[in-house]
Amino acid sequence: MKIEFNDVSLLESKRVLTSLLPLLQKNNIVIFDGPMGSGKTTLIKALCAEIGVIDQVNSPTYSLVNEYKTNESKFVYHFDFYRITHLEEAFDMGAEEYFYAGNLCLIEWADRVAEILPDKYLKVSIAYNHAIRNYTIEQI
Repeated sequence: MKIEFNDVSLLESKRVLTSLLPLLQKNNIVIFDGPMGSGKTTLIKALCAEIGVIDQVNSPTYSLVNEYKTNESKFVYHFDFYRITHLEEAFDMGAEEYFYAGNLCLIEWADRVAEILPDKYLKVSIAYNHAIRNYTIEQI
């Protein structure tokens, strides 16, 4: 399964969410892949708003993981592995336990922890040039 959106401005990214939301019913691991400044965190903030997160959504760049609660008392975990330099750091913070607990996990810079990711996940790739983005959603 592969869904593509081309020539999308950051403000129009809700179109991407419309396709992504139904896929979350069967996928609790979602990785967001794209270069620095491509809009990963912005898309995650919009996704969290759509699924009813009641906490403030911020990039967990320094904390590695932020925990959010939804209006249905479910938990969402938002990871940013940009700053890790060794896989052991992910083990030390309990990343595997989060990944396999069944809660929604939204992961930025997942390539840095690829060895411990579950076999199945959704991948949202973002390519951008100036203000225009191309999104691809695929089941891995």
